[in-house]
Amino acid sequence: MKRWLLRWEAALVLVLVVEFAVFGMVNPRFLNLSNLLYGTSDFIHIGILALPLTLVIIAGGIDVSFASVVGLCAIVFGVTTFFGVPLPLAIAAALGTGALAGALNALVIHFSKIQPLVVTLGTLYLFGGAATVLSGVVGAGGYEGIGNFPAEFNAFGYLEILGLPAMLVLFAALAIGCVVLLHFTRFGRGVYLVGQSSEASRYSGIPVARIQTTTYVLMGLFAAIAGLVLSSYFGSARVDLGTNALLPAITAAVLGGASIYGGQGSVLGTVLAVFIIGFLQQGLQMAGVPSQLSSALSGGLLVVVVALRQGSVLLTNFIAAEKKAIPASPEHFSEEKKNA
Repeated sequence: MKRWLLRWEAALVLVLVVEFAVFGMVNPRFLNLSNLLYGTSDFIHIGILALPLTLVIIAGGIDVSFASVVGLCAIVFGVTTFFGVPLPLAIAAALGTGALAGALNALVIHFSKIQPLVVTLGTLYLFGGAATVLSGVVGAGGYEGIGNFPAEFNAFGYLEILGLPAMLVLFAALAIGCVVLLHFTRFGRGVYLVGQSSEASRYSGIPVARIQTTTYVLMGLFAAIAGLVLSSYFGSARVDLGTNALLPAITAAVLGGASIYGGQGSVLGTVLAVFIIGFLQQGLQMAGVPSQLSSALSGGLLVVVVALRQGSVLLTNFIAAEKKAIPASPEHFSEEKKNA
């Protein structure tokens, strides 16, 4: 029990509880269960993106191109439905586009040996440009949306499953899948080992390139899912659908415990961080805080929390080092001599 209380996830739970308490006192309507549940639809796409990003970061990589992949996959879906492609095939085309985008990132990183941040910054603009050009095929120039989707697709954005928003249920299912994949499989153990040391993992026979490629493909696939979810929620597919999710998704992964140096992190921490960020923005809005100021306040709070986490890690390491440095007592030596 004590070991769990000292975990970073326990601190995130405490932050979430304090957040609820503070905003509940400021505006009691914030704690309305219906508001809390259906308010998640405004930020759940950030969680869908943060889940695979956690795996990418733990494996020692980074991907910022997902913000454009979201829009690209949404546009692919919009264009295919515009030309009368059946809904299942249109969804498959969007998912396939996301997976291919992730595979492209991985291949360029693997063969060029260029830093992942540089590669994905380039593909961020590449995928964004491709989405803009593709949207022009149906006359939706610039950031105009493509709509007129099948009714059953639009209905998903407001569908309920067992009294819960379908988008929240989808996120929960994806999170459980990522938990199993990262924490209960050989692949997950490989992700941690590769993030800790890719060279040592390679010499140990671990397929480093395959593991890292899989994380990038998952990132692209989940970005496609986020693009479809947002298209359903807004009733249109736009190039800029994922633009505002870039920094929140990265923040959620890092705040959740994923180390930018690789080898550390957890899906549960990311899930908690997503709700902290989402409800923080909603609470500030319900408290009447202007959007510009709320962004600054939430950013400042996140910096403080991350700094506290880093400080707790340093303190833990210091205490461990001090315990090792403490010499044994004279009674201990006399007892050892007697036993000998």
